[in-house]
Amino acid sequence: MKFGQQLRDALFPDWKFYYVDYSGLKNFMYEGVEKGYTADDEAEFVKLLDGELDKVNNFQQTKSAEMKRRIEYCEKQVGLITANKATDNAKREQLKVIEREIDSVIGEVYELAKFTRLNFTAFIKIVKKHDKNAPFVLKHVFNQHLNSRPFFKENFDELLLELSRLYNIVRNGGIDIDQGKDPQSGNGQNFVRQTTKYWVHPENVMELKLYILKYLPVLIYRTKGSDKPPNPAITSIYFDNEKLDLYEGRIEKSEGAEAIRLRWYGDMDNNDIFVERKTHHEDWTGEKSVKERFSIKEKHVNDYLAGKYTLDSKIERLREEGKKSEDDLREMEALANGVLDSVRTKHLEPVVRSFYNRTAFQIPGDARVRISLDTELTMVREDSFDGKQRAGENWRRTDIGIDYPFPQLPEKDVCRFPYAILEVKLQTQSGVEPPQWVVDLIDSHLVEAVPKFSKFIHGTSVLLEDRVDVFPFWFSQMDRDIRKPPAKSVGISRSSSPRGSFIDIDNMVRQRSGGRAMSASNSQNSDTFDNDIEVVVEEEPGEHSSHNEDTSAATQYSHNYEGHVDRAADEGTSLLRGTQYSQGKGKKSQSWLQIFNPFRRSEESTLASQVTPNSNIPCASRENSQIKRIAVPVRVEPKVFFANERTFLSWLNFAIVLGSLALGLLNFGDRTGKIAGAAFTVIAMFVMVYALMLFQWRAERIRRREAGPYDDRVGPTVLVVVLISAVVLNFYLKLSAGL
Repeated sequence: MKFGQQLRDALFPDWKFYYVDYSGLKNFMYEGVEKGYTADDEAEFVKLLDGELDKVNNFQQTKSAEMKRRIEYCEKQVGLITANKATDNAKREQLKVIEREIDSVIGEVYELAKFTRLNFTAFIKIVKKHDKNAPFVLKHVFNQHLNSRPFFKENFDELLLELSRLYNIVRNGGIDIDQGKDPQSGNGQNFVRQTTKYWVHPENVMELKLYILKYLPVLIYRTKGSDKPPNPAITSIYFDNEKLDLYEGRIEKSEGAEAIRLRWYGDMDNNDIFVERKTHHEDWTGEKSVKERFSIKEKHVNDYLAGKYTLDSKIERLREEGKKSEDDLREMEALANGVLDSVRTKHLEPVVRSFYNRTAFQIPGDARVRISLDTELTMVREDSFDGKQRAGENWRRTDIGIDYPFPQLPEKDVCRFPYAILEVKLQTQSGVEPPQWVVDLIDSHLVEAVPKFSKFIHGTSVLLEDRVDVFPFWFSQMDRDIRKPPAKSVGISRSSSPRGSFIDIDNMVRQRSGGRAMSASNSQNSDTFDNDIEVVVEEEPGEHSSHNEDTSAATQYSHNYEGHVDRAADEGTSLLRGTQYSQGKGKKSQSWLQIFNPFRRSEESTLASQVTPNSNIPCASRENSQIKRIAVPVRVEPKVFFANERTFLSWLNFAIVLGSLALGLLNFGDRTGKIAGAAFTVIAMFVMVYALMLFQWRAERIRRREAGPYDDRVGPTVLVVVLISAVVLNFYLKLSAGL
């Protein structure tokens, strides 16, 4: 679909006059090109473009300020409601009105974020189109104009935090019951924890955040004694050696495979560095995979890795303060010695850095559902395997900080991941189903399941591709568009019907009895607010095409625009920068067995069947929802490969027996026997080739952890028919010779 049509379909009707006039700018440019584009035409085009930029910027700034005022208004009204002396029922009714207003604000924040993204995309595309067709280059001049009206740099995270806190207070009856709770408390022992990871397309990030905060508040970790909002940045330095032994162990899920990293939160001046070790254990061992860590001051990291610094003084201080038990202190000492021993014996050094901004959702003190969303994920090389000293003698490179998207780095040293990472952690009692809204979310079009996704594995496989022999299974998804038509419309929707911006509830708040006034007010306002924001679980068959367009803009467009629009592009060109793999790296050549294998199914046809929902079902349930592109990959035991080999050897055994019979007939038989021997020889050769191709096909699918099916109904059927034909032919020739 052309971007102009996409813009018309996606715009919010109430704001249609404030979107960029993409069609008008395009028509003006094309008309000028047809008659001969002159300097006067260029001046007029720049004037029109500046006018559109002013219009969009002014509207975006106005609406953003309006959202903040409405949130402040709601917060003030909540304070009045909780302070008055009305009955509890009256207060609940009043808070319901406030909750509907918050829902309305959430809907408009979503529309404003989409408005910003669409208009930014439109400006980029029209400038690309201009530079491609007109004799003038506008990109560099437009960069300056765009930076002077930075509507695209608007960060909605502050609004999200306020909405989350306000929504949580209203949901709890006007009281902030979570204040003072330990965010990490509530972790019980008799629970089953299930963790699954998903990719989220940048176009769905804001909708996903707004949907989740209706059920979970944003989890905020504040520094003691500080009122500043915490920095959401998380940076990790992963260690490995030149042979990438740790990478191989993690990707192959070897028993006891380690991952060692140093992590810090927030800015580069954070003094607390966490040394972490993850150890993988197979299920058959009876042990669970563990994650251990301890903290160390940044100034001691280099000495610790060199073996010149120990935790003895820290452990002694903690023992004197009584903050940790003796078992904890012994485990900390053992962990510090174990990590240092691995660094020395395996010759580990910094290899890959991962950076992302994390938004966590959880009810403080309640760990049953915890959701984290990592955006702006970037992997950076830290190694010196190619002779280039990136970190020098330090444990991390010092030429970068947390200044995403790290424009100072060469492209070969950085991998900007195109999607956000959603991690859902469910901790429920055995036999208890997870909340329905979580089930609807993970079954929705907003997410793409990628179980066991690893930032360390992906960054290493992309940035050090020439040293990697095994690639992660999710590489096959990197070249696909993960956007899906919504079989279930789970998310944020907002009607375009007119309504007032603010709710007139001042008089209701002042009425201490409140009940009658609230009932009357609700009856008057129910029609107005019922459709402002809704969560439905019905299939919407009319929206499939809008999710298959090859036009997208990353959530981090505020950083990615300058310097990345110089390639020729048309309306079908995606603005989303792919990873090095999607640009051709990481692709393996195929053997002739894979190319000509008749058992290999077309990925395109399978994919098309998977993303097409069942249109015959008007209201799809979970069982009847569209098929997922990737099932949760099952851990493949070695016996699965051995079983495939045994099946192959069984086929070979049959072919050898049949071939021996054929050789006997050819060497010692009469004319009829020689004809039958020749037929059986051809059949034996066919069985050998068939067995080899079937073995290769199954082995490839097992390596990819594909769900199946693994059976082949055609081959055995053809073999039986051919064998029967050969026997019948031999019988017929023998009878004919006897007569």
